[in-house]
Amino acid sequence: MANTKSAAKQARASVRRQARNKSVLSKLHTLERKFAGLCGEKKATEAAEALRVLSSALDKAAKVQVVHRNLASRKKSRLAAQLKKIAAA
Repeated sequence: MANTKSAAKQARASVRRQARNKSVLSKLHTLERKFAGLCGEKKATEAAEALRVLSSALDKAAKVQVVHRNLASRKKSRLAAQLKKIAAA
C-alpha cells in the first residue's frame, strides 16, 4: 500500500503501463507467429505483407519504449533475412 499521494498515483500509472505493455507485446507475438507460419508454408508474398505489418508494430512498440529500439531493429533484420531466404527458394 502506498504511503503518499504521489506513490499512490505512481502505483495507478504502473498498472496502466503494465496493461498497455502486455497488450502490445501480445500483439507483437501474434504477428511474429503469423509471419513464421507463412514462412513455414513458403508463401513469400503473404509473408512480405506480414513482415511489413510486423515491422511497423515493432517500430511503434520501440517508440513508446515497450521494447528496446535495438531489439526491434535486430528482429526486423533477422525476419527480413528469413523472408529473403524463402523468396529466393
